[in-house]
Amino acid sequence: LNSTSPLFTAVIAHYLTTDDKLTSNRLLGIVIGMFGVSILIGPDALRGLGSQVIAQLAMLGATCSYGFAAVYGRQFKGTPPAVSAAGMLAGATILTLPLAALEQPWTLSPSLQSLGAILGLSFLSTALAFIIWFQLIFRAGASNTSMVTFLIPITALTLGILFLHEEIVATSIIGLMTILGGLAVAQNRWFKRFLSIK
Repeated sequence: LNSTSPLFTAVIAHYLTTDDKLTSNRLLGIVIGMFGVSILIGPDALRGLGSQVIAQLAMLGATCSYGFAAVYGRQFKGTPPAVSAAGMLAGATILTLPLAALEQPWTLSPSLQSLGAILGLSFLSTALAFIIWFQLIFRAGASNTSMVTFLIPITALTLGILFLHEEIVATSIIGLMTILGGLAVAQNRWFKRFLSIK
């Protein structure tokens, strides 16, 4: 469901911006990329669709929110990406403080491994990631930036192979190539090469 974020972003950007329109090859590339993700994660992950409707609708709502956030983030062009990221994360922290008071996370006793994971998620996967995210939005636009979502399963596959010694199966290779093909089509690179060959 998270891979629908590029589709939502492209549609939202098409109607709310003047320079980030949804083209036929971009739409085709997004659909191909989503298909590649479904191949990569396997059919078992798709069997649960419809079993928890409220949770899945909430997930779709979140991906739609990503689209609005990416388009709105263009308004901060000219502001250093680090400042934009810091403001966004500070606002999110303030909004979630009441929930933290209810959950009382300070009563937990996390292990050193858990603390290390929290630090990694905080500094690398959140702070640094959002600085890069804003930089990409300013340079490449909302629609193009949203397609980094397709790289998440590729990254997970690579890390699983390197650190968890997971096996490479045929569907993983097919899914990987399909995702990369979708990105190429969305960026119009495949068509440009095809036309240059002809």
